Amino acid sequence: MTDAALPHKRRVRYAGTHPRQFEEKYKELDPTRHAAEVDKVMQRGQTPAGMHRSICVDEILAILKPLPGETGLDLTLGFGGHTLAMLPLVQPGGRMFGMDVDPIEMPRTTARLRALGFGEEALSVHRANFSELATLLPQAGGGFDFVLADLGVSSMQIDNPARGFSFRADGPLDLRLDPSSGQSASELLLCVTRHRLRDLLTDNSDEPFALPLAAALQGQYLETTVQLADLVRATMELAYKRSMPAEERLAETKKVLQRTFQALRIEVNDEFGVLDTMLLNLPVCLKPGGRVAILSFHSGEDRRVKKCFQTGERNGIFSSVAADPIRASYDEQRSNPRSSSAKLRWAVRALH
Repeated sequence: MTDAALPHKRRVRYAGTHPRQFEEKYKELDPTRHAAEVDKVMQRGQTPAGMHRSICVDEILAILKPLPGETGLDLTLGFGGHTLAMLPLVQPGGRMFGMDVDPIEMPRTTARLRALGFGEEALSVHRANFSELATLLPQAGGGFDFVLADLGVSSMQIDNPARGFSFRADGPLDLRLDPSSGQSASELLLCVTRHRLRDLLTDNSDEPFALPLAAALQGQYLETTVQLADLVRATMELAYKRSMPAEERLAETKKVLQRTFQALRIEVNDEFGVLDTMLLNLPVCLKPGGRVAILSFHSGEDRRVKKCFQTGERNGIFSSVAADPIRASYDEQRSNPRSSSAKLRWAVRALH
């Protein structure tokens, strides 16, 4: 059957005058045909469905200073925005490497970048966890001139209900960056001990209600994000004081939901363990004078990066490091609220 003979497939219909669900936003999900609509969404300070807005791009470029002929590595390729900004700067003669563990988004990003004219000689993409960065050294000529890691979960992962990253829409309770590997959040809650669940809620998200949440969630068979969210809400209603105003209850419950999902996501992806391994291997992957920038969104991540850089400077591994984290500008935070929690730190490899 030829393409012309294929039956017409109608787009997903939605109730009302504007699409609300992720799968209904057909214009945002097809930015090549509806660029004007995508621009309107971003002008409202929102992230279009299926897209991700890279954070601190100008600040990262000022730190990493990509030059023609250099070799760079984006440890968290994601939607490809940071890599796309650096690719022209290493030309002619340079090359970018990209890593990502997500088997769903990585092929899409690779296809977009290839369509823009960046072939294998300019961009080499690898599906792997960024703790495995040293495996790329032979292909990179023994080291990288600059390395970037954006530790945040991408918007296209969070916003797509099918990925199960958010309590805002119903989806499978998964939370894995790579759904084909490891244990889902649903499976974790079934087998984790109450004490362990309490500890990971405390360690991964500084959750003040870790004890009652652990008692309520441990051993529960929860298949969807909505089921987990409903159980968290019911638990918090019992934990709050009766005198607590309704508006305050809603605001605090939203924070508890965010912290609970974050804690479980960090655990099922072993995000802290992976970060520790990457930081340990990072110095040997940088050429003398090589630059590294790491963008974090959680205090636990930022503490690890800060400690690694400061220890490396004391031991002579890094010649200089960021004294304080760089934050997204006021204008960026206003246009992209998801940038407000970002902290950017940098370091420069010593010349010896």
